Amino acid sequence: MVDLNDYFNPVSIEGPDFEHLSAQSGFPHSITIHTENTPVKELGNYKIAILGVPEGRNSPNAGSFKGPDDVRTQLYKLAKIPGKSKIIDLGNMKHGVTFNDTIAGLTDILSSLLEGNIFPVIIGGSSALIPAIDRALSQRKIRYTLTAVDPRIDFNSERKEADSFNYLNTIINNHKSTFDHYINIGYQTFLNDQQVINRFLKRKSELVRVGDVRQAIYLTEPLFRDSEVAIFDISAVRQSDAPGTLSPSPNGFYGEEICLLSRYAGISDKLKIFGLFDVNPDFDIRSQTSGLAAQILWFFLEGFSQKQYETPVLSNGNSGRFIKYHVRVTDLEDDLIFVKSNLTDRWWMELPAEKDEKLYVACSHEDYLKANRNEVPDRWVKASERLKS
Repeated sequence: MVDLNDYFNPVSIEGPDFEHLSAQSGFPHSITIHTENTPVKELGNYKIAILGVPEGRNSPNAGSFKGPDDVRTQLYKLAKIPGKSKIIDLGNMKHGVTFNDTIAGLTDILSSLLEGNIFPVIIGGSSALIPAIDRALSQRKIRYTLTAVDPRIDFNSERKEADSFNYLNTIINNHKSTFDHYINIGYQTFLNDQQVINRFLKRKSELVRVGDVRQAIYLTEPLFRDSEVAIFDISAVRQSDAPGTLSPSPNGFYGEEICLLSRYAGISDKLKIFGLFDVNPDFDIRSQTSGLAAQILWFFLEGFSQKQYETPVLSNGNSGRFIKYHVRVTDLEDDLIFVKSNLTDRWWMELPAEKDEKLYVACSHEDYLKANRNEVPDRWVKASERLKS
């Protein structure tokens, strides 16, 4: 593993004027912090590494480089994380001479953490940094699904320099990329080019509008459960709850909703990287946005501490942990097979894959009920189409 002291500046933020919690009850008490007096040493015992990336270049949201320290300041005011997940705050990544230097450095850091089985939690910075996530996973030959909680699909049909509003261009056009599937949670139709929406639908991407999410937010949990990367753009939150970003929208998620989505990401046992981007303190009001961003991170970490690693043992029919249901649907040749966890009540669909292997797609109880009504669940249809393509 690379020496991370070469990549990071120690944490240096001002303490709060007053504290609502006793020192032992506070967030800093439950983690290890890279400071001038405590450099980064052996990371083998840590499960999670928090890293700030103060980078706003290659983005119209240039002030986002101030985001990590503002968010960290608010995070450190919160309660400690329950559970025993060992967390280290590595500090802020050192500024590269150029933006591409920052991307290269972040790629090295993420790749090293993944190699050590340490979960990276990125505090941006702008979402122009996301191609570094793609590079790190691609270097390690990890095929991945990217779930973005974002009011926009960050892709532009025009040929232009990559920035925070078209990072998907860089990923899709990278012939070495192991990017496999895109999910967007909370897009707003009036903020997106319909041709871009159609393009991603043709790629079998799963796009869920903000209004549909709000009607049944719990149905997003299976989407996170099938994802390796979760990206939260703070502009997915309505402007009244999070004004501190370059392009806020009057519509979007409420604070409570975005925190619940973050917790769903935290309990996903397939997830490998989490990132929160585009907080811009220049537009914030009394630290409202950085405070909400801190709570998004807190709920992710709290969810992580409750994680149940069920996906790796789904194929073990003798574990006694799961119940398998066969459902006959008129339009299909074979039965639909559902698997339910006795421990968490979560559901999966079993699909045949190559070489007699089985593919397990996360789903909801509603999908099982739909099959019992002789209807083919949308999750099954989309997963089958991706397998065929």
